Amino acid sequence: MYTSAPPWRSAGSSTITDSSAFVPVVARRSLNQAAPVSRPAHSSAPYQAAHTPDMQSSKTPKKKVDWPPAVRQYVQRCFVPENMIKGILREDMEAKLKSVITQAAESNNLHSVNWADLPLPQQMLQEERTRSLLTPSSVAFSRPSPSPPPPFFPDPVLNSKPDTLRKRKSSELTERDNGQGDQPTWRQSPTKNGFEDRISFAPIPPDKRQRLDSHAKNASKSNANLEHRRKRFDNSQLGFRSPFNDNSSNANTPSATEDTGPVIGRSQKLEKNYFRLTSAPNPDTVRPLPVLQKTLELLKRKWKQEANYTYICDQFKSLRQDLTVQHIKNEFTVNVYEIHARIALEKGDLGEYNQCQTQLRALYKQNLGGHPMEFKAYRILYFIHTCNRTDMNDVLSELTLTDKADRAVKHALDVRSALALGNYHRFFQLFLETPNMGAYLMDMFVARERLAALASICKAYKPDVKIRYITEELGFESDEDSARFILEHASEDLLQERDDGVRLLTGKAGQVFEAAKRGAFKLIDLKGQI
Repeated sequence: MYTSAPPWRSAGSSTITDSSAFVPVVARRSLNQAAPVSRPAHSSAPYQAAHTPDMQSSKTPKKKVDWPPAVRQYVQRCFVPENMIKGILREDMEAKLKSVITQAAESNNLHSVNWADLPLPQQMLQEERTRSLLTPSSVAFSRPSPSPPPPFFPDPVLNSKPDTLRKRKSSELTERDNGQGDQPTWRQSPTKNGFEDRISFAPIPPDKRQRLDSHAKNASKSNANLEHRRKRFDNSQLGFRSPFNDNSSNANTPSATEDTGPVIGRSQKLEKNYFRLTSAPNPDTVRPLPVLQKTLELLKRKWKQEANYTYICDQFKSLRQDLTVQHIKNEFTVNVYEIHARIALEKGDLGEYNQCQTQLRALYKQNLGGHPMEFKAYRILYFIHTCNRTDMNDVLSELTLTDKADRAVKHALDVRSALALGNYHRFFQLFLETPNMGAYLMDMFVARERLAALASICKAYKPDVKIRYITEELGFESDEDSARFILEHASEDLLQERDDGVRLLTGKAGQVFEAAKRGAFKLIDLKGQI
């Protein structure tokens, strides 16, 4: 046992001398401090108190900026709802506002700038975007602008985001990114880390520059067309509501709060030419229902006497227009559309027929009378003509047992079945027995089916067949008509006259009629197709 203190205790409690085995060092507390200097051996003052910088004393109080009243009024005008521009986001406008005021403050021009006439930030952004559309090749990235002076704006959003000068590409004007602005991800942080100084921008290739110029021209032309259409429809005197405006802009217009309702006609003229409406209809030029009923009787008499389809079609379109603007939907309306559709079928005008058929489908659903079975049969025959299998399946799925029992509908379904089975014999029997005015629709595709039947006959009957057989099978009125039809698609060498009559050389005509069949079954596209 030791009679005095152990050696390690006496050494630890003694004062440090020059022979000490270690030198104490102050720990580094931040990355910005310089490396600490070794403490002298016999220094009596605390090392940390002598070398730690006084952070509070290094900060200088910020100078309070005296904002002129004109600047404050300018800021207030920026946030007035009437001065907002559609498509300019609030964040972009606030950033531009801070940039303008910061530039004026740094150049000591706060009192010299005419703030009353200075364009608003949203107007400046709109002009910049317009210039970027016209000159897309000048788009480039920009560095963050200096930090603004102490903000006086009441909006906390303005005090929370760094100020940046933004230039956007034309393709980015319609979309907003994921909250990081339009700068690249490596430039979105205001802290400089030395990486952005090592980035270089390659010039835009000539071919890409041409595509950008073309895109800008197309966009400018499209915007001009859109503006023209907006001005055309945005007329409060017409009682129409423009589809290009939002709810807020139309909240105080009469078209948004009032419904003018149908027009009540006052004209007593029986005949009126058709003109497409470009403004609200004038009641003085619209005929009421009693006058329209007299007009229909006049048109039916003139059609029987003169058969002038150009005149009749124009008068019927004018008649239908007067019914539409007055919201008249009754049995008389159905009768007008049915008569016009029948006349159009008779003259082969499928465009007008389709327009009438479309309206008749909606009118039949309201049970306003008319002849729905007759026009349902026409609809089936029309889809056979256009080879529209999708719409044909829709029509077949809507048919009821009562519809299938109707004579006209049953005939149309038999026609479809005969063609689906390739039974041309049955098809031409049905062609000669078509009810109502379905024969006019079948006339439009019977020539195509005759070519298909001739291609089948040439395969089944070789080396020849009598022309009389073709006349009876394909529904021709005479042997002369059948021979003329064959010569329209083949040469005279394929018809040979013998003692028992004229014969078709089917062995040689097979390929000719196969090619004619493929050409006849090409897809067709008609105006007003339903």
